[in-house]
Amino acid sequence: MTELLFRDDAYLASCEAEVVAAGPGGIVLNRTVFYPRAGGQPGDTGRILFDGVELALGEAVKGPDGVAVLHPVPEGARLPHAGQVVTVEIDFARRLRHMRVHTAMHLLCSLIPGAGVTGGAIGELKGRLDFDLPTAPDREALEAGFARLVAADLPVSSEWISEDDLDANPALVRTLSVQPPRGSGRVRLVRIGGDPAVDLQPCGGTHVRATSEIGVVRVAKVENKGKANRRVNLVVE
Repeated sequence: MTELLFRDDAYLASCEAEVVAAGPGGIVLNRTVFYPRAGGQPGDTGRILFDGVELALGEAVKGPDGVAVLHPVPEGARLPHAGQVVTVEIDFARRLRHMRVHTAMHLLCSLIPGAGVTGGAIGELKGRLDFDLPTAPDREALEAGFARLVAADLPVSSEWISEDDLDANPALVRTLSVQPPRGSGRVRLVRIGGDPAVDLQPCGGTHVRATSEIGVVRVAKVENKGKANRRVNLVVE
């Protein structure tokens, strides 16, 4: 299993790691700061340093076993060997753009309480969420809500609960099509604000430390994507 350092510190941009395996398909490390593509959030890109070599790493993804992180490499690249200690660095500017959008999307959930989330995607300074809603939400009301929550400079933190606790609180899960990963016995929650939280739901992604770091959030468009499916497109400035 790859130790996922970003879960404890999303602002950690580099780390030393030991190579578990390396081949044409990519590199697997025992620990990494790279977020692997999942849950609508793109995987991190960056570079790996070893023996005077600087090698670009493509978008990190989950390995075939689902518990390791695979770092794609250019075809024909010189690779480190198993057991070698290397340094990996993410493109943090890109990561931060994803983090700002991801946290804004959690705020969006708080502004549309009770509606299930049927889909979503995170991009660089833009994103979208689809909601199970009979009517479209008001754009101006959403933007006013974003402005209020961003200005409040609310803390963003994470915590862990057991799978049994999650089963006892099914309302924590807002996503209808994707359920939190299970099997480890615990589930990570992201909390915005104190107690009671503005938003609290399972999430394995990366976020800013406070809502003030998001910046200005604009609702670019609200679309009808079905009888009871409303898509809200966001832009972060």
